[in-house]
Amino acid sequence: MTGYEFHPRAVNDLDEIWGFIAADNLDAANRMIGEILAAIDAVVAFPGRGHKRPDLTSRPLRFTLVADYLIAYAPEEKPLWVIAAMHGRRNPRVLAAILRSRE
Repeated sequence: MTGYEFHPRAVNDLDEIWGFIAADNLDAANRMIGEILAAIDAVVAFPGRGHKRPDLTSRPLRFTLVADYLIAYAPEEKPLWVIAAMHGRRNPRVLAAILRSRE
């Protein structure tokens, strides 16, 4: 059993990340998803270790960066609730809109 659960659209995020990378390199896609899941596992024990992004949301979410991907999660939820996995170089307004759509 994992100490986290995904917002249904966060699962779609991971599928899209995998598909985008897999179009060029299947092994790299599998590694990236593995790295993202390992990072989520790491924050389960210490959910406060992520950083806040008041520029993106006023909600008490935390964020962790894995390569170019920003993982948003609700640290107070048990199990930890993963809200989104987004490319961190997107326009901040787009990132904020994604988070608002997942309230």
